[in-house]
Amino acid sequence: MSRAAQTSAPRPAGPPAQRFRTQIDAAIADGIDLSDMTLRLTLTDLTKLKRDRSVPTADISFRDGVMRYLGVKVEHGGVTDSVLDRGA
Repeated sequence: MSRAAQTSAPRPAGPPAQRFRTQIDAAIADGIDLSDMTLRLTLTDLTKLKRDRSVPTADISFRDGVMRYLGVKVEHGGVTDSVLDRGA
């Protein structure tokens, strides 16, 4: 097997805040409620999201030990690729 065939799919480009804002907006447009969604982030993407100076402070909140981005619950770690889980 060639080395190119052994490599995994390329990681999505762009900052996590931008990528997931687009996905969250699309889910809302599809009628998915914010409370049904979960943003499952790698530790790297979580760090990038928290440190992104272009993200307004109002977009990230912490309440009762839960982080939310644009109103969507954030879970971190335990995934190899960050994904927006749209729920049921």
